[in-house]
Amino acid sequence: MYSVLSVCISHFLQWLYCLKRCSYCNFNKYILQNQNHAVMTECLQKETQTSLQLSQVSRISSVFFGGGTPSLAQPSTIAAVLETVSKHTGLSDDAEVTLEVNPTPAGKARLKDFTAAGVNRFSIGVQSLNDGHLRILGRDHDSQHALWTVSEARTLFPGRVSVDVMFALPGQSVKSWETELKKLLLVCDDHVSLYQLTLERGMQLFKPVDSGELSVPGDNVTAVMYNSARGVLEKAGFRQYEVSNFAKNNAVSEHNIGYWRGCQYIGVGPGAHGRFVPLAVGGVQREARTQTLEPDVWMREHHGHGTRRRIQLDHGGLLEEVLVMGLRMNEGITQQHWELFSPEADLQQTFGELENVQELGLRCSWEGLALLDSILPTMLLELEMFFKKDCTQGNR
Repeated sequence: MYSVLSVCISHFLQWLYCLKRCSYCNFNKYILQNQNHAVMTECLQKETQTSLQLSQVSRISSVFFGGGTPSLAQPSTIAAVLETVSKHTGLSDDAEVTLEVNPTPAGKARLKDFTAAGVNRFSIGVQSLNDGHLRILGRDHDSQHALWTVSEARTLFPGRVSVDVMFALPGQSVKSWETELKKLLLVCDDHVSLYQLTLERGMQLFKPVDSGELSVPGDNVTAVMYNSARGVLEKAGFRQYEVSNFAKNNAVSEHNIGYWRGCQYIGVGPGAHGRFVPLAVGGVQREARTQTLEPDVWMREHHGHGTRRRIQLDHGGLLEEVLVMGLRMNEGITQQHWELFSPEADLQQTFGELENVQELGLRCSWEGLALLDSILPTMLLELEMFFKKDCTQGNR
């Protein structure tokens, strides 16, 4: 059996609709046009029920409404999904229920309604406090809207508000980035997520940057920006607990920690991803599930669920995910945690004599977290070699 079968699973709901597409976005998103909220709500409830029954989970520890722009959903839709979770399994009394919020006046005005629906944590997409950058990014809010929304959210849930902020933006310098981050820290709550602007073909912003019309910081400057931000946040009392996430007063995102620790989770909604063992149909291995991408097709072909693809994760595939996700965390991967997924071979047996495998576990140094993308290929190759060797010996 290759999965940790816990009684506690996270629930992720994907709301793909936005009012407009941001210039840096290449995700599976759709512009909101005459949305039938009643039909969408019914389908979300059915898919939630089906997934919960398949997993046979007894308790949900966290729920995350992500997007898209889930703050465009009706609060009644949020309430209905949470009611379905409570009806068909246990929703922990202390369950973290997060909603991503676009800090527009409309988003701010609905925070109290979302609170009444059962949300108890907000993740606000501030992105920048520079109005020029917000326009380049194609955001539909300005810096004042962002500040008002953060303030209102903190009034509702002090200590349970996260803000997203981006760096390496066009025309941004290390000094201007530090100044902006310090300004944000004067008003933000106890959780901050940092994201580097990454451009790919197909994004609206890619063409003006690629043509030289706009200039973004180079790799060396971007690295300085990241490490500078880590220092600024540390001085402000924030502890880095993951590559992109910082918290003070232990206000970590429990839902995301579940991902990084390799916990099972259910994905609901168009394009959502899930990782769980379908015990109700005799499953013994964890499955990677992807729901139908297009919302209209997802609703039209919905028969209790809109799952488009199911892939059984073999032992090697599961351990790859445990490795990649676990190394993102400051705590790394302990021997005890690794053995939950690999009882037959501990970290030292798996990775041989790599010098960064310690007796107590595997973790990145402060410098290593910034270089994780360059470290992982070596670790993944070592894991692959272990399985090839193990398979060869098993066939003798």
